[in-house]
Amino acid sequence: MRTIYLDNNSTTRVAPEVFAAMEPYWREQFGNPSSLHRAGQAARHAVETAREQVAALIGARPRDIVFTSGGTEADNLAILGTLAAAPTKRHIVTTAVEHVAVHGLCERLVREGYRVTFLEVDPFGRLDPARLERALDDDTAIASIMYANNETGVILPVETCAEICAARGVPLHVDAVQAAGKLPIDAPGLGTALMTLSAHKIHGPKGAGALYVGRRARLRSVHVGGHQERDIRPGTENVPAIVGFGAAARLAAERLAGGTWQGVAALRDRLERGVTGQVPFARVIGDREHRTPNTTNIGFESLEAEAILIALSEQGVCASSGSACSSGSLEPSHVLKAMGIEERIAHGAVRLSLSCETTEEEIDEAVGVIVSVVKRLASLSAVTG
Repeated sequence: MRTIYLDNNSTTRVAPEVFAAMEPYWREQFGNPSSLHRAGQAARHAVETAREQVAALIGARPRDIVFTSGGTEADNLAILGTLAAAPTKRHIVTTAVEHVAVHGLCERLVREGYRVTFLEVDPFGRLDPARLERALDDDTAIASIMYANNETGVILPVETCAEICAARGVPLHVDAVQAAGKLPIDAPGLGTALMTLSAHKIHGPKGAGALYVGRRARLRSVHVGGHQERDIRPGTENVPAIVGFGAAARLAAERLAGGTWQGVAALRDRLERGVTGQVPFARVIGDREHRTPNTTNIGFESLEAEAILIALSEQGVCASSGSACSSGSLEPSHVLKAMGIEERIAHGAVRLSLSCETTEEEIDEAVGVIVSVVKRLASLSAVTG
């Protein structure tokens, strides 16, 4: 039985080109990039080349890229570092549908005495920028708005949000983990102060992320150590992972330019049509027009996502019920709750996320498995109910 992997928003397979680029830096070229000898400087050159490649993916200057251990650390650094640089301000604005790296941090900051405004979205996961404009005040230290939601793929109006924040003098952080490499991004043109990226969402390795720090951003390090990464993120750089991140960013830029994602969107739509056309109690969740090309979230009324996912896995189909960082919870995700999705649908919501490697044959086979699984579970539910 082969595996059909439809959980690419959780992580992606490391591309062969990326693995090949990384391999020498575990054995032959193992120098510390802070060392002055030749081995160290070879590692430094590799890190700086990767910085150029990651910067190019979002139209940034290489010096504006700070490497981290992943998207979660970059999100935390953006928010906590901004708060540290503006200690007199105690207000944060974010959305109710952020990834747990931002949402969970903001919940903790509330307990620590900060005032956080969680902007509501509509039932399609859309954010009205007017809500942001009303929420900002003279005490606002930072706004954090994701580019695209990790569970539904819905794209938020970050361009308008950036304009609103700029007019009020509030730095905007954009979590672009699920958008980078799938959508064209011009970080400086967008006007955002900070932007989060992650390697393992674009066929790079786990353990590598980056924070774009714009020219006007005021950011203070939240760690104490060496002088790496412009004194913003101390610690010896993870050279193999950073090299892999650079190679993945270059590959992602090539795929964007080549129109690869148009084909992925067509496969996603084929998947949705196949499932909803045969399962009358299936409902696509979220805005179907403004979303990333690879993501669909389908709610199966009166079923449990956990049972669906286990049954799918037994048939070789990998999917998830939301953020992998929140797996294990039997409750509907905070994202679906914030959207106001009815519990009988939210409990049975399954996220299916494709990649550039997904094939039409895999989609057709997955449709058959999904339809068979949910119909069988629905019949069992009817019998036991």
